[in-house]
Amino acid sequence: MRIDGSITMPAPPEQVWALFTDPRALQKATPGCKSLEAIGPDEYQAQLSMGVAGIKGNYAGKIRLIDKREPAHYRLVLEGSGTPGFVSGNGDMDFSAEGEGTKVVYSWDVQVGGLIAGVGQRVLGGVGKMMIDQFFKTLQAELKKGV
Repeated sequence: MRIDGSITMPAPPEQVWALFTDPRALQKATPGCKSLEAIGPDEYQAQLSMGVAGIKGNYAGKIRLIDKREPAHYRLVLEGSGTPGFVSGNGDMDFSAEGEGTKVVYSWDVQVGGLIAGVGQRVLGGVGKMMIDQFFKTLQAELKKGV
């Protein structure tokens, strides 16, 4: 499944970069994320609880930030599994100044398998879009609070 888009954040690139690489902010913004703990430089162990179309479960996985070019780009790589199935993916995050804010362009490839894959691409795509919207809204609220 491919997920692409962009959003303008109300802060300069350096501030947006700091927020998007802060594990506490990422945990707070990621829907269903129960914990995000550092296990190495730019590598985290994650615990998530999520559900799609009546299929609910807990996932354990890893998240890595690679190809970092502060404050312009990084690639996030994730892998996780749980009773409902597995998810793996990677996505590019690009940050550029736009007026007084920062344009964030994202491009993700995500694969799912197991029970959760049985709900269909259309449902998963809608859920993925909803989760991304929630993620960015949470981070925008953090920027407005002055984090």
